Amino acid sequence: MGQPLSTPTRCLMKISARNQFKGKVIEVTKGATTAHVKLDIGGAIVTASITNEAVDDLRLEVGKPAYAVVKASDIMIAVD
Repeated sequence: MGQPLSTPTRCLMKISARNQFKGKVIEVTKGATTAHVKLDIGGAIVTASITNEAVDDLRLEVGKPAYAVVKASDIMIAVD
């Protein structure tokens, strides 16, 4: 029989998204249910909206390394 659901496990995961950018967490702002996480990826700042629960599960905090993973079916270009 497998492990009980309450036992935390760690696995090395591969992901299909090709656009993965390693950076450093520079800000975590929690709201009522959703958090905004800012990541510095080589001078560019990327902001993600994720659940507060995900912030806790990933143990995100300022200074910690993390990845911005972008999976999009469309890319739009605009000019002024």
